[in-house]
Amino acid sequence: MHPPAPANATDILLSEGVVLLGAAVLFVMIFRRFGLGAVLGYLVAGALVGPQGLGLVGGGESKLAIAEIGIVLLLFLVGLELHPARLWRLKRDIFALGLAQVVLCGCMLAAIIFFTTGFTWGAAIALGLPLALSSTAQVLPGLKSSGRINSPFGEKVFSILLFQDLSIVPLITIVAALSRNPADAAGPPGWLLAGYTVAAIVGLVLAGRFILRPLLGFVGRLGERELFVAVGLFTVLAAAALMHALHLSTALGAFVAGVMLADSPYRHEIEADVEPFRSILLGLFFLAVGMVLDLQTVIAHPTFVIGLALVLVATKTALITLLARLFGMAWQQAIGAGLLLSQGGEFGFVLFAQAQNAFLIRPEAASLFSAIVTFSMATTPFLMLFARRLEFATPKAGIHLTDPDQAPRGTAIIVGYGRFGQTVAQMLMGHGFGVVLIDKKPAQIEVSSRFDMNVYYGDGTRIDLLRRAGAEEARLIAFCIDDPSLDGRVLEPIAEAFPQAALVVRAFDRRQLLTMQDLNLAGVVREVYESAICMGVQAMEALGVPQGEIEEVERQYRQNDEQRLALQIEHGSLLAAKDLMYRPGRGMRLIARGDREEKA
Repeated sequence: MHPPAPANATDILLSEGVVLLGAAVLFVMIFRRFGLGAVLGYLVAGALVGPQGLGLVGGGESKLAIAEIGIVLLLFLVGLELHPARLWRLKRDIFALGLAQVVLCGCMLAAIIFFTTGFTWGAAIALGLPLALSSTAQVLPGLKSSGRINSPFGEKVFSILLFQDLSIVPLITIVAALSRNPADAAGPPGWLLAGYTVAAIVGLVLAGRFILRPLLGFVGRLGERELFVAVGLFTVLAAAALMHALHLSTALGAFVAGVMLADSPYRHEIEADVEPFRSILLGLFFLAVGMVLDLQTVIAHPTFVIGLALVLVATKTALITLLARLFGMAWQQAIGAGLLLSQGGEFGFVLFAQAQNAFLIRPEAASLFSAIVTFSMATTPFLMLFARRLEFATPKAGIHLTDPDQAPRGTAIIVGYGRFGQTVAQMLMGHGFGVVLIDKKPAQIEVSSRFDMNVYYGDGTRIDLLRRAGAEEARLIAFCIDDPSLDGRVLEPIAEAFPQAALVVRAFDRRQLLTMQDLNLAGVVREVYESAICMGVQAMEALGVPQGEIEEVERQYRQNDEQRLALQIEHGSLLAAKDLMYRPGRGMRLIARGDREEKA
């Protein structure tokens, strides 16, 4: 009898891969079925099959290191959705509200740990500050999938999360400064890390503008989709590797790279290519978190873990609610924001390991507080359900915001029920078509409700929200919103997602219209074009111009405008064909010449 041959790396990878994916699929389906979210399913699956559970899979630490790339990809995709101008607009929420949240929650939690557990001040600070961070990987996908990330509520929550991610570097610096490990003295000082951060961000910005964008243009001309995948992943990993080499936050590097490509014409292509990798690796991250959870330590101290997890959730909910209220949110939405951000975050695992290496806490303490973070994350799906109801609540009586998933299926979807959308909707309903109305302004929804019009709340440019409103069955989607940012880059993925639906769009001006020329739209209307021509006709009538000459002016103006638009599209410039524009005296000569030709 020969002993069995040892399993090679391929055998281990295949067997563990089957077990992990099988457990993940099973538990995510179960938890999704009961509305508890995928994250909790991943955590339970990892704990069950990991070394502390059934022991079917090992090596949780190594898998966690690989799976952290999922966090990096998540921050890159978030950056892709944020133009630098929008970041500048959110600067107060990011650097004032975000800073206040991290400092206040971190100091309060550190004080609670110091006075209730017997840890030293150094250990309490190294544990309390990481607990102030929330789970970007849990909260952001929930906001994105529900279409709320671009709402005022979502922007406040996102601003706090973004500052938390930016604060990783100073938190690591604080832990290093408190270190009792002599080996840490050889590391770079905090001021040097800050300098590295600024230099790295500037370098990424320059590389994105002068290297990456020309490279994407070249790849776009080649038309090779595989190259887009390679370039997208290269961008993320290169930015993360640069930050890692400088002992900085890898997620911050990926986020900056995403922001630099936010206004690129290839943004949607890159996003579509990177998204599958993000989903898989983020799921693996939470599987690995469940695997490394020391269940024996948790079982030995269940009261401590559960009790401190509840204290963590309650403390952060209360403090974030108060801060959000001070920054202008209504009480209901402020409580909703507090509940959403009440859990510990994935970066806590990283910082606890830093604190352990710095001899500030023992390995057992790192396991206990990792379990506390995990238990607090397990409460998030339940709190999200309640937070969503609070977000939709408003301080004004009589406003009821309904999610589009409750809308009956209709032939047409009208996005934007203001003055423009009301006319379009009235005409369609007058013919008997079923229409679903969507608007993201609660005040407009309140006014519409007084006229017995059921308008559903949400951002109608989000594909997931349109899908919930029945866009896969609709024959028409009409964008009637007054939004200059509604350009071809926003509309293209919508057209691809719902090819059976004709798209008609209200364009803000000629420049916005030019961005849509490559799309197969059923119609585009400049919002003031026809009304301005109508007023021009009335003005000439008031001046006593004969009806025949008025009609000739209108005909020539429309013809010249069409020619100008065609030339502007061809040359890609608003200045093209400017010689076709009327100037003082020129129009009358054209009409007079036309009259002479007719008489001859």
